[in-house]
Amino acid sequence: MRLGVMFDRDLPPESLIPFARHLDVGDVDDLWVVEDLGWTGAVSSAATVLAVTERLRVGIGIAPAPLRNPALLAMELGNLARLHPHRLAAGIGHGVQDWMRQVGALAPSPLALLEETITSVRGLLRGETVSLRGRAVHIDGVRLVHPPAVVPPVLAGVVRPRSLELSGRVAQGTILPEGVGPEGIAEALKATGGGDHEMVVFTHLCIGDPEAAARLAADSAGFLGVPPDEVWTASGSAEEAADQVRSLWEAGAATVVVRPYGPGPLPQVDRLLAELR
Repeated sequence: MRLGVMFDRDLPPESLIPFARHLDVGDVDDLWVVEDLGWTGAVSSAATVLAVTERLRVGIGIAPAPLRNPALLAMELGNLARLHPHRLAAGIGHGVQDWMRQVGALAPSPLALLEETITSVRGLLRGETVSLRGRAVHIDGVRLVHPPAVVPPVLAGVVRPRSLELSGRVAQGTILPEGVGPEGIAEALKATGGGDHEMVVFTHLCIGDPEAAARLAADSAGFLGVPPDEVWTASGSAEEAADQVRSLWEAGAATVVVRPYGPGPLPQVDRLLAELR
């Protein structure tokens, strides 16, 4: 069971280095960085964290397939994995459709694009010569000159049933969004087939601020299409938040990534860790 912390997209980018160094000397396993339209690029953020830390695994959560040519994405991931073996996990997703529309990158078939992107990226990272004439991805005889000796896991950031089934077939893990609780994890494990497939679950961390926790739950409810009282958060007291994290592990999450809310995220993480020890 792994514990990760997300560097929230609203935090100033210049705080990433001290944030990462603080976690690197603690009990956290992962630091996850975000790639949302208009905020920051996840590859540059991941490279920064890997360069200034010694042991953290760094997760990319989540690169939108419509914005990332799979050959270029594999080149970037392969370089990071070669420089920092065993320390990278790469999430790829559909991208928020409204955002993709804003930049003229809306895919006619998001499912086909995601499957073909993950398939080709994984092949390139394994050092294969990849040719693919798919519905969305066209690659002709491309290979990496410097493939990584330790191939990083590629995970799919998805939530709907057809996408979960796709993830189980072509990815090495699945990333579930904030708000998914134990029942959702069980459903995702069934859809993906379980086994060695890593189930990563993001969850909001909001200790001691019930009004903020309610707002976060409402936001997640809109995205997930469920009532707010069905949204899972790590909130309340530090002890209650720790129990909620444990419940996600017990439901089958291999990695729980907390997303601390507010301008002072690290004290909340430290309080959670004190209860989880």
